[in-house]
Amino acid sequence: MAVVIDGKEAAASVIAAVTQASGSLEHETGLKPGLAVVIVGDDPASHAYVNSKSKMAKQCGFNSIQHSLPEDTTQETLEKLVAELNADPAINGILVQLPLPKHLNAEPVILSISPEKDVDGLHVVNAGKIATGDLETGLISCTPAGAMLLVNRIHGRDLSGLNAVVIGRSNLFGKPMGLLLLAANATVTMAHSKTKDLAGVCRNADILVAAVGRPQMVKADWVKPGATVIDVGINRVAAPDKGEGKSRLVGDVAYAEAAEVAGAITPVPGGVGPMTIAMLMANTVIAAYRTAGKTAPRF
Repeated sequence: MAVVIDGKEAAASVIAAVTQASGSLEHETGLKPGLAVVIVGDDPASHAYVNSKSKMAKQCGFNSIQHSLPEDTTQETLEKLVAELNADPAINGILVQLPLPKHLNAEPVILSISPEKDVDGLHVVNAGKIATGDLETGLISCTPAGAMLLVNRIHGRDLSGLNAVVIGRSNLFGKPMGLLLLAANATVTMAHSKTKDLAGVCRNADILVAAVGRPQMVKADWVKPGATVIDVGINRVAAPDKGEGKSRLVGDVAYAEAAEVAGAITPVPGGVGPMTIAMLMANTVIAAYRTAGKTAPRF
């Protein structure tokens, strides 16, 4: 039976380190890390996410500011707010909660965030730094950074000699995850919907990362015995056993059967999910240290 990789416990240790780093920075310089979260509209799921991020930021000792804008906010108003936050020296991190309402174009908004304050790691400058192997001066996208930290807990930071397969090639996760694995010396295969014999490709992986958004697609016979399986999927499926109309969360991996074969595996929920907010906090404190001209902590 596989070792279950506990994302909640890993996230708690990151948050503890962030809180300590935040306190040290304030003690030494008088500066408090500042995180501004911008949300547009009334989507309940987005508000729940934002509230948990704001709460976590306060827990870490940050100055946490939330800007809640009405559903009918214009592109110009939103970009003007981002420009003001870019210019505010008390703000180290800017997060615009996605998805935005349909009438707004997210891409120019993300590109208008100063790369030094882009704590989501979505700006093309930060994406480009990962692509060129510069992991020291940019900000790394939170979910791949968190997934990578879980890989490191099993294998250490040097993945020399290991084969890694990432299923999914999205700009948000798949591509940066592949590049982070490559930077750690893994031999990386990027697999996707057009890959021939996907199961066969996956069976070669010492580290298998699933990020396709298809419930329980990765079966036990896709998993190399003893492999580390990182499941990034979050899918809601019907759960009639829990009562009429009830649902539950599952990953992209058929967890129960894959856990019989894998050496280590992340559960859903409680695996990669908690790491995303933890790495957002880590990015904010890193950005604050850089602004203060100090060597940023590593996580």
